[in-house]
Amino acid sequence: MLKAKVSSSNKADTIQAAYEAANGIKATLSDIDVAFVYSSVGHDSRQLIDSISEAIPGIQVVGNTSFTGVITPDGFVGGDDNFVGILALSDDELTVGVAGRSKDGTARETGKAVALEALQAAGKSVTGKIQTPDYFYMVANPGEEEFFLKGIEDVIGRVPFFGGSAADNTIEGYWSLFTDKEIITDGVAVAFFYTEGTNKFANLFTGAYNETTDRGIITKVRDNRTLEEIDGVPALKKYAEWRGVEPDSLLGATLLAETVVSPLGVKDRLGDLTAIRHPMFGNDDYSMNIGANLAVGTAILRVEASVDEIIAAAGANVTNLIEKLGHKPSVLHLVHCGGRRAAIADRIDEVYDVIKAAAGDIPFLVEFTFGEYGYEDDGNNTTGGLMLSFTAFA
Repeated sequence: MLKAKVSSSNKADTIQAAYEAANGIKATLSDIDVAFVYSSVGHDSRQLIDSISEAIPGIQVVGNTSFTGVITPDGFVGGDDNFVGILALSDDELTVGVAGRSKDGTARETGKAVALEALQAAGKSVTGKIQTPDYFYMVANPGEEEFFLKGIEDVIGRVPFFGGSAADNTIEGYWSLFTDKEIITDGVAVAFFYTEGTNKFANLFTGAYNETTDRGIITKVRDNRTLEEIDGVPALKKYAEWRGVEPDSLLGATLLAETVVSPLGVKDRLGDLTAIRHPMFGNDDYSMNIGANLAVGTAILRVEASVDEIIAAAGANVTNLIEKLGHKPSVLHLVHCGGRRAAIADRIDEVYDVIKAAAGDIPFLVEFTFGEYGYEDDGNNTTGGLMLSFTAFA
């Protein structure tokens, strides 16, 4: 039977915070298979993870810095304070292999290397033969998530996944990701999960935005993530036309905040999933930097949601996730976009309220990321921004 425990601390001192959170775990949970750890950038990540490992010897850790806080069943932990949140899993029918690596060569090559290390950590690679996991978790730094994923899938094939990108509080690159062995600022970490039986896992990946009739064809892209033209028109001008504003009003970092309630999206081949593409920066040539990869010839559409709808979506999609699993889960791992959290601002307690109402007595931990990962039905694993990647373990 899967057992889970969530614990947290907002102590300013890194060692004290690590021990308080870790002691909250080990007081009620033993034989821990893996612990997800999410913390503030104010903590020294190496010191934090070492202290957690000292408090719970032999523990496998995977996680990252989270934007401004975490949410637990007891409420929002963070704000201006340092914080750490831990979600630990223990199950006799569960095997987990964790690995992480700083980028070495290309992102795709690094993804391959990490996948092989995770297989070894799980004891699922013997004399060249591998056993693919039932599902896996990934965390990377913002920027090359799709290529890390390709490398992992070069080794294990298409296996359902979930996770999100490391974040800081100021979008200045102060983020880090970590395992119990590695602290990484540019790279990737994974946890491969092997379970016995069926119906053990479900992921719900959505932006929960409303589609508009504003859409066009991507006609020019630079370096994967700079959207230069839509329908042959400079992308920022086309977007500004859709919004009914002047393009110059969206230049620079202004675009980031202005598009949380009205980003762009691309549909998968069956139309089951709209992966959100968050415009991040308006350039002087009226191109837009986007938070995920794009492809020429793809249709792109504008979507929208009010802040009220963004808040409500967190609760509604916990309910949808439980329905998708088909029975009550043992624990929920909830990846919530940091951009959405920024728009929510001081209404963050309302997000807690709707999640807690939907989850009831199910333990959960929410982190806030700068990129989200998931899949929908038989579609491919993919990444997006301004999204929710909600996962249930049974």
